[in-house]
Amino acid sequence: QVQLVESGGGLVQAGGSLRLSCSVSGGTFNRYGMGWFRQAPGKDREIVAAITRSGRDTHYADSVKGRFTISRDNAAKTVYLQMNSLRPEDTAVYLCAADVRAILTSPVKIRDDGYQYWGQGTQVTVSS
Repeated sequence: QVQLVESGGGLVQAGGSLRLSCSVSGGTFNRYGMGWFRQAPGKDREIVAAITRSGRDTHYADSVKGRFTISRDNAAKTVYLQMNSLRPEDTAVYLCAADVRAILTSPVKIRDDGYQYWGQGTQVTVSS
């Protein structure tokens, strides 16, 4: 069974930074495409960033380009989301997701239905 546990959320002032981590257990992490999503109250879940199993390809939502960076450490079985220049509109629950069906040639998955396993989420609150 694949399990994902997010950490690193919290309360930060606008302009600040946070680094989210998602630790994955079970299965073979280096075969998984990984994604970060977020969901704010009253809004749909949206993609924030995603990375292929090789780490060579990434995708970012337009709203976070230039501010957020997704990366992975296959030895540590962890995917990270470095968030800089945070804004109040970044406030949301951030969820990590794993695409265990990814193959070497799989593109970055940007829809939530492309992922089969999800973490519980970590709250990020940005004050103005």
